[in-house]
Amino acid sequence: MPADASRPTGPRRPRRRTGALITAFGLTAISLGLWAGDSSAAVAAVPAPDHVVVVVFENRAYDQVIGDSSAPYINSLVAGGGNLTASYAETHPSQPNYYALFSGDTQGVTDDSCVTPGSFQASNLASELTDSGKSWASYNESLPAEGSTVCRSGDYAQKHNPWFGFANVPAGTAHTFDAFPTDYSTLPTVSFVIPNLCSDMHDCSVSTGDTWLKDHLKGYADWSRTHNSLLLITFDEDNRLSGNRIPTVLYGQPVKPGSTSDTTYNHYDVLRTVEDMYGTAHAGNAANGKDISGVWAG
Repeated sequence: MPADASRPTGPRRPRRRTGALITAFGLTAISLGLWAGDSSAAVAAVPAPDHVVVVVFENRAYDQVIGDSSAPYINSLVAGGGNLTASYAETHPSQPNYYALFSGDTQGVTDDSCVTPGSFQASNLASELTDSGKSWASYNESLPAEGSTVCRSGDYAQKHNPWFGFANVPAGTAHTFDAFPTDYSTLPTVSFVIPNLCSDMHDCSVSTGDTWLKDHLKGYADWSRTHNSLLLITFDEDNRLSGNRIPTVLYGQPVKPGSTSDTTYNHYDVLRTVEDMYGTAHAGNAANGKDISGVWAG
């Protein structure tokens, strides 16, 4: 057979063109799919609340609070908000967990001994918010005076206040709980509220802490429902009997009422979520964390 007969160039060119068209169409379809994926990701992204208030309680396992009759107010927030059913602390005892939640790292803290104020220079939620032009404060029940770095005073314990450990967080941003504003619109962008050793359920009952929360933060919780704001309740650690599974509840206008997520989260994920709400850098292990999802309103 002649050499040119083995290369039927006439019909071959149209096939190439068809193949090129199919390839182009496929690439376009992939591009559209990627665009759609990006769009879905944007919809699923974390919200940007005007205010976030994080309340940290102590030493209770998930089942000691969620669904338990001793915590009627917290469970009303679960019904009207979002519940993370697989939320975990990092370690034991208390203090390293606070550092993890605030700075993405335990900073080498392994016990509840008081830390020398200003010992650490690492990035943390407060420094990141400040660098991003946002505001920050903590409100600490039984703190003896504004900005006090005392180790212990009555029912107050410094071990629950990691901000004092950082040189890049002004001590003056730590307030007594009496300074918590009644005009919630004047709150900082992000606030941490730390009840004292009784109110946080450490030395007193779950019921005591639940009542304290209702008496002191129900006003903010109700207000948050109509003012694009968020109340986030979590615990430092469990009771050492439940694999460190802890309650974490979200409530406010950005949260879909009655929602739940069974995704596994930890303190680093909570920190990353708050960071991503305001586009800050990621501190420590929060850089490898994931955003909370499945509980946000559309």
